[in-house]
Amino acid sequence: MTIGVKIMPNAASLTGPKVAVLVYDGLCTFEFGIAYEVFGLPRPEMGADWYRFLACAIEPGPLMAAGGLSVTVDGGLEDLADADLIVVPGWRAIDAPVPEGLVDALRAAHARGARVMSLCSGVAVLAAAGLLDGRRATTHWRYAASIAARYPGITVDADVLYMDEGRILTAAGSAAGIDLCLHVVRGDFGTEAANSVARRLVVPPHREGGQAQFIHAPVPEAREGVRLGPLLDWMRARLDEEQSISMLAKRVGMSQRTFQRRFETTTGSSVGEWLLVERLRHARQLLETKGDASLDDIAIASGFGTPATMRHHFRRRLGTTPGAYRKTFGE
Repeated sequence: MTIGVKIMPNAASLTGPKVAVLVYDGLCTFEFGIAYEVFGLPRPEMGADWYRFLACAIEPGPLMAAGGLSVTVDGGLEDLADADLIVVPGWRAIDAPVPEGLVDALRAAHARGARVMSLCSGVAVLAAAGLLDGRRATTHWRYAASIAARYPGITVDADVLYMDEGRILTAAGSAAGIDLCLHVVRGDFGTEAANSVARRLVVPPHREGGQAQFIHAPVPEAREGVRLGPLLDWMRARLDEEQSISMLAKRVGMSQRTFQRRFETTTGSSVGEWLLVERLRHARQLLETKGDASLDDIAIASGFGTPATMRHHFRRRLGTTPGAYRKTFGE
C-alpha cells in the first residue's frame, strides 16, 4: 500500500535561518524526520527568529520514500540558492550516483557561504560534490570503509557521533543525526534552546562517546543475558557502594574469571568500565536535575566518593568539570 504525503514549509511568519532539507526518490524517512522534528516542527516558544523549514525535491515527483510513502514537495533545487543550511538526510545507497544538478547546486551554495550537513549515508552526496576533500568527516560505521576507499582525500573518522568542520557538518548513524542537529541549534540559539528541543525529543542534550560502542559484536547467549540482567539492575541501584568482582561473582554463582569473561561478553566492557560509565551517567543526571545538591553529595551518591575523583573522571571522559556541566545543562 502506498500513502501519499505532501510536505509543506513551516510558518511563513518566521524570520530565522532558512533550512532546506533535500527530498529524493528513495528518501530515508527516519533521517528526514529528524531534520523536520528539530528544524521544522512549530515551536512558538522559540520566538519568530526560529528556523524556516523547507523541503526541496532534487528531481520531479511524486517521489517514493522508505516505508511505502509517496512524497510530493513544492520546493526544488532552486530553493537552495538562498538557504542558510542544507541538510542531506541519508542517500538511496552509499554508492548510488549523485545527479550533476544536485552537485552543482551544493557547490554553489557552499561557495556563497551556506552550511551543508549530511546525516548517515548522506555523506555520499557531500563526497561526490567534492565538499569533503581535505576535510574530516564521519558516517555510519558500516559505510566508513567504502567512503574512505572511494574518496582518499577525505579523513573518515568512524568513531565519532558527528563532525563539525565549520560550514561542513556530517553525522554518523541515523540517531546521531539528532546529536548533530542539536549541536547546530546549540551553536545558533544557545544551550537553553538546545536543551528545550532535547527535552521535547526525550533525548539527552549531549551524548559523550562515539560509534565504537555500537559496532557489531557477538550477541551474548540468551541465558547469560537473563542471568546477568538482574545483577546489572542491582548494580545500578547501588552505585554509591563498593562493588568488588569477588562479591558480584558470588551473587551470580560464578568463579571470578568466568564472571569477568561473561560480563564483558554481555555488556561489551569490563566491570570497572561499566561502573564508571554508569556513575558518570548518574552524576550527570543529578547535576542536571538536583540544583540544590552539593558536589560532595553528588560525588557520594554516584559512587565517586569525593568531588576531586568525580572531577578527574569528568575531565578525562567528558572534557569538562562537574561545575561547568551543571552550569551548562542544569535546570
